[in-house]
Amino acid sequence: MVKDIAKVLKQPIEEIAFVLGDPAWFGDDVVESLKSLAENLGAKASIYRQDKPLGTGHAIMCAEPSLSGPAVIAYADTLIRAEFDLDPAADSVIWTKQVKNPEAYGVVKLNDNQEIVELVEKPESFVSDQAVIGIYYFKDVAVLKGKLQEILDENIMNGGEYQINDGIKRMMADGKVFKTGTVDEWMDCGNKAITIETNQRMLGFLKADGEEQLVATSTKLENSNIIEPCFIGENVVLKDATVGLLFL
Repeated sequence: MVKDIAKVLKQPIEEIAFVLGDPAWFGDDVVESLKSLAENLGAKASIYRQDKPLGTGHAIMCAEPSLSGPAVIAYADTLIRAEFDLDPAADSVIWTKQVKNPEAYGVVKLNDNQEIVELVEKPESFVSDQAVIGIYYFKDVAVLKGKLQEILDENIMNGGEYQINDGIKRMMADGKVFKTGTVDEWMDCGNKAITIETNQRMLGFLKADGEEQLVATSTKLENSNIIEPCFIGENVVLKDATVGLLFL
């Protein structure tokens, strides 16, 4: 996901801030892999912890020292494929995907200038078919930080959590311009079945792009088959095995 976001930004990334949960689940091995990811993109990695699950707004504020200048905020369970240019006139861009059942999602309401004027959660009547996917660009994320700090100070919670939407709504009320960035593919990792499907699709994209060697040339097969697309690392020996996704 980070690489796909970088392609849309078309500019160097100086820092990637990761907000992690309990170290019991996100330990040193996870931290080191995230640092490596950032370094491969020429960026500094900053690691923060959200000790209690108090919502998206609270999670963002856990990274408060990193909240300045242009920034992208993205949820970790979302994978995308996108090619669009950020609107330089926008104070923020909310990434969306056209969906067939908008009543199941949070959607954006647009005015005649195609600016976002409202965020509507699971609308009962039609508002738009552009669902919010959980990736946001801010020309200056310090503005969002200020609004979220107000939300925390005033203890404004929805569903027992501090939400990014409440900060965004205050930015809109101040006249900040929000536009949409429509992605081509939006893939979820919300459960085991959809995660397997998402994994297959992402591997298919990587294979088609040809940017990565998915099956190492050092792989040795002994009475085995590989069903591509799949990933196999260096010096793997497969014996009497079939590796890959097989749907009957």
